[in-house]
Amino acid sequence: MSIFDNYRQRYETVKEEEMSIQEYLALCRKDPGAYASAAERMLTAIGEPELIDTSRDPRLSRIFSNKVIKRYSTFKDFYGMEECIENIVSFFKHAAQGLEEKKQIVYLLGPVGGGKSSLAEKLKALMEKQPIYCIKGSPVFESPLGLFDPEQDGQLLKDEFGIAKRYVSTIMSPWAAKRLHEYNGDISKFRVVKIYPSILNQIAISKTEPGDENNQDISSLVGKVDIRQLEEFPQNDPDAYSFSGGLCRSNQGLMEFVEMFKAPIKVLHPLLTATQESNYNSTEGLSAIPFDGMVLAHSNESEWQTFKNNKNNEAFIDRVYIVKVPYCLQISEEVKIYEKLLENSSLYSAHCAPDTLKMLAKFAILSRLKEPENSNLYSKMKVYDGQNLKDTDPKAKSIQEYKDTAGVDEGMSGLSTRFAFKILSKVFNFDPTEVAANPVHLLYVLEQQIEQEQFQTEQQEKYLAFIKEHIAPRYVDFIGKEIQTAYLESYTEYGQNIFDRYVTYADFWIQDQDFRAPETGEILDRAALNEELEKIEKPAGISNPKDFRNEVVNFVLRARANNDGKNPTWNSYEKLRTVIEKKMFSNTEDLLPVISFSTKGSADEQQKHQDFVDRMTERGYTEKQVRLLSEWYLRVRKSQ
Repeated sequence: MSIFDNYRQRYETVKEEEMSIQEYLALCRKDPGAYASAAERMLTAIGEPELIDTSRDPRLSRIFSNKVIKRYSTFKDFYGMEECIENIVSFFKHAAQGLEEKKQIVYLLGPVGGGKSSLAEKLKALMEKQPIYCIKGSPVFESPLGLFDPEQDGQLLKDEFGIAKRYVSTIMSPWAAKRLHEYNGDISKFRVVKIYPSILNQIAISKTEPGDENNQDISSLVGKVDIRQLEEFPQNDPDAYSFSGGLCRSNQGLMEFVEMFKAPIKVLHPLLTATQESNYNSTEGLSAIPFDGMVLAHSNESEWQTFKNNKNNEAFIDRVYIVKVPYCLQISEEVKIYEKLLENSSLYSAHCAPDTLKMLAKFAILSRLKEPENSNLYSKMKVYDGQNLKDTDPKAKSIQEYKDTAGVDEGMSGLSTRFAFKILSKVFNFDPTEVAANPVHLLYVLEQQIEQEQFQTEQQEKYLAFIKEHIAPRYVDFIGKEIQTAYLESYTEYGQNIFDRYVTYADFWIQDQDFRAPETGEILDRAALNEELEKIEKPAGISNPKDFRNEVVNFVLRARANNDGKNPTWNSYEKLRTVIEKKMFSNTEDLLPVISFSTKGSADEQQKHQDFVDRMTERGYTEKQVRLLSEWYLRVRKSQ
């Protein structure tokens, strides 16, 4: 199918369909979607969730405490927002059931750049998916059921067409009342149209923004008189009225109110009657105008706190359903947000060295977390990401303990995703000869940007401390491991050999037996075994070798039972993996001839160097990055 055929087909799908009111009521008997509320249509558009049993995934089980969580494919690009999305869906579910939420304003509360606007855009796009049925010509897209009286016609509609009384609760608009008089009360003369809500055409979807304090009035919500029509109609005639306000355009749909609490309180008053009573007054003394839609508002926490602290606003506050939209606090999910942002830019094809996005995510999340008591902030961040710290940090607490201590507003402050993406933009364009990103440039740009942002002194010092204490030292370890891995051709085999040898020596040492080397026949007594074991343990600073050896041997004996009697892989036990890596990587001098970019003395050295560069590029680095990162690593190691 060509793009033109696809476009034409899409246009045909959403084209208006016209029918008589009798045909509409017959349709209602067969299809409850013909009179579904805005909340019900939203739920249909969102779709059924996928139920995920987190107990089956070690990482998710730690994050969600083995609960069964819901994930909606419609929100798959909203990373780390499961709780927020579930709260939004709960609101629509309760509103669809006709509960108190039906009369409330759903309010997204969160820090700048946290995703509130993106969520609002997504909800408006979902509202476009399901059609609505309106009286033809109605300027407020009112439901044909508004023509009927709930007291006198409600039971008849229920008995004959299966329409529950709660769907016959709206009034008819002044426009429809005038037409009814013109038709001498014959409602069969009304025509019904099936149309799709549209952001572009402002059909059942509208967006309202706060205007100037001095001149904004309620007309931005309820419309106003059209002075061009006053030659033909009196001022209080519906045909002289311009139904152009946000509530008029979003009937049977969704009205988004951006930065709602920046608007004067007098402007917000029509929202109270619109949500509570399903109608609101015009500016010209016409009869009330129906509203059977939903209001979605969002603003930052500072505006909300100011509004909330004003006692005069209590009536309004009681009608607001708050959904908190905090910053993402999971490293892996934050990285996915950056990847999504990059996908929508020309930087998607640019080269990004390993650990660049992860390093930025860690820095951003550290700024958003509350300092824990008797625990390490970096460990807390890893726990929030679902990592198991049992072997590496015994002081680390459970995710629930951290959350209980932090309180409900964790993630509502810190550095925004927008700030992080501006940093990324600078990093990718840092080198004038190569559009690419790497962690060394990221560290430099972060420090520069922190100074330029002119944060308060305490905050600036805190952010710089994150880089010096948490981010940079761990990157030294990471890039060192990358270089060593590329340096050692048979890295895995080498690590496994050390692991197997260590386990064997430790086992014989514990049993106080001599060990005969099968290859050489050499016999090692307990003292000699101890010496060999210490060669591996000392570079890692193992303080209690006896306990460590017993722990390792016990782990391996248990693992062999589930591995056909074979040793597990050398990196399967976190504590020993760290020890082996430190043993393998303890001597930086061995690396120098191979990884340095100075002129080589022989063809053999040059070949080894080229092989190292090739292996680094296979790991995701450009040649220029290999040189930069290798030289940076050697310089840092020399200064330590």
